[in-house]
Amino acid sequence: MKSDRNILIAFLLNLTFSVFEAIGGFLTGSIAVLSDSVHDLGDSASIGLSYFLERKSKKEPDENYTYGYARYSVLGGLLTTVILLIGSAAVIIGSVFRLASPRPIDYNGMMLFAAIGFAVNLCAAFFTREGDSLNQKAVNLHMLEDVFGWAVVLVGAAVIRFTGLYIIDPILSIAVALFILINSIRNILDIMWIFLEKAPKGVDIENIRKEVCDVEGVVSVHHIHIRSIDGNRNYLTMHIVASGNHAEVKRMVRERLLEHGIAHSTLEMESEDEKCDSLHCHIEETHSNHHHHHHH
Repeated sequence: MKSDRNILIAFLLNLTFSVFEAIGGFLTGSIAVLSDSVHDLGDSASIGLSYFLERKSKKEPDENYTYGYARYSVLGGLLTTVILLIGSAAVIIGSVFRLASPRPIDYNGMMLFAAIGFAVNLCAAFFTREGDSLNQKAVNLHMLEDVFGWAVVLVGAAVIRFTGLYIIDPILSIAVALFILINSIRNILDIMWIFLEKAPKGVDIENIRKEVCDVEGVVSVHHIHIRSIDGNRNYLTMHIVASGNHAEVKRMVRERLLEHGIAHSTLEMESEDEKCDSLHCHIEETHSNHHHHHHH
């Protein structure tokens, strides 16, 4: 499993590094370095977690998880992001206190740590760049933030060296943390939509309804439900009232659905004389007034 291995590599790189970095933060007295190390430790914890959940998400469906395990990966993304939110909030609070009383720091040491941090995280970001699951996106987001964070610290250390303005250290720290905070919130929203069964991004239900109604033999459609298991794979269920050969209609509808990125669909076929208490196709609305719905 390529994605699992990449997450594991990122985890090991990060863990080793964040320990080394915490020491660096204490030695240099820089809150930016220290805050980055807190953030990195949080990252490696959440990446370790993501690794196990990503592996679990690859399991085949069984009788306990009839939809498969893909949501474990989404859960990994959620937990990873929550850890990030808490971490960045903590960093902002710490930096605000430091803004009030800036103290001298060892900017040469700070530059050294930042340079090494930049290199290590660039490697880790490179390893996780190919993921398409939300979990891997969360992991890659962590890595990119770290690269960004260290670049900022490096520039900051250089500026402090030339200007002697120690207050730059907590300001930088807040800037990085805010960037992480905003991205985390965006990530959490994506994940929430999945858990709330919101129609997946880029799926136009009206459009799908029209296209299915255009299929030869389809009289009307109703009960359209679309959900995404993991943000990548979309599942659809619908009832189709059809005349003619049901198998043929089904085949044609599935072809149309594939064009919309829906690979898995469950289609309930009904004949015209069946009564299903439900709304009809918009195309049907003009002459469906005489179709009175009977309640069973």
